[in-house]
Amino acid sequence: MMMKRAATRMVGMDPELEAFIPLFPKADLTDPIVERKNFAALAAAVPAPDTTNLEIEDRTVPADPDVAVRIYRPYQAQGAIVWLHGGGFVMGDLDTEHPWAARLANFSGAVVISVDYRLAPEHRFPAALDDAYAVLTWTAEHAAELGVDPERIAVGGHSAGGGLAAALALRARDQQGPPIRFQLLSQPGLDDRQETWSARNFTDTPWMNRDKVTASWRHYLGDTPATPYAAPARAADLSGLPPAHIASAELCPNRDENIIYALRLLQAGVSVELHQWAGTFHGSQAILSAEVSQRQITELAAALRRALAE
Repeated sequence: MMMKRAATRMVGMDPELEAFIPLFPKADLTDPIVERKNFAALAAAVPAPDTTNLEIEDRTVPADPDVAVRIYRPYQAQGAIVWLHGGGFVMGDLDTEHPWAARLANFSGAVVISVDYRLAPEHRFPAALDDAYAVLTWTAEHAAELGVDPERIAVGGHSAGGGLAAALALRARDQQGPPIRFQLLSQPGLDDRQETWSARNFTDTPWMNRDKVTASWRHYLGDTPATPYAAPARAADLSGLPPAHIASAELCPNRDENIIYALRLLQAGVSVELHQWAGTFHGSQAILSAEVSQRQITELAAALRRALAE
């Protein structure tokens, strides 16, 4: 009972973030169609990014089926990131991700290729991963056209997108796919088993809680048993993966699986930078007025800039 009371009262919450909690919609993925509309409305409320120094282009990557992408090109970019939006595998698109993809491109100086992957439950695993892999392959093959070095391609994403990015790195390693320079994983969903302390105890945290995580994995997997390409925390061998930056939120069910994954990567010989953001909750960086949110976004972009530098 003490754990649940602590979660409900949000002990340790950053006060700038706590003031906005009533504005966040109740966490629920019972009806994906309704939740997509709510998610789009929430994204539309985020202040628009400055795009004056970006060339933005919508493209279609040939695949089966084709995959829509939105490409953000800063001036004199040298590297690129295949970027995968959040939304619990069931929400999100190029428009909802626009505020974040544009900011990432602006602050990092990298070409950001935002992927409109197929959503569950209409398209269950491995549809989203197949779409992401098709875009990664296309990016490597079209690096000259994109004006980037094919040896400086990263993968990344937030929440479910972070989990997809980690799975993308595993698949590229195992299938001798395009070389990946770096993984940028923001509060990634990595483990369907939900056995960690944070997954078991954060039942009343804002925006993302245990019930919502459970629904997300159910929509994504259906009756298909989870594999490492669906839930990267299940991978037995993490050696040979690209260096990673992993950001976790303190009051988030994914917190402990993020930290454990970072430790396992380190133990497998993979270079990792881990930042556990005190006082934050899953997705709270959308509250741009908060000083901690500004630091989070700046740090993610700076990590990408460093990783793709010569």
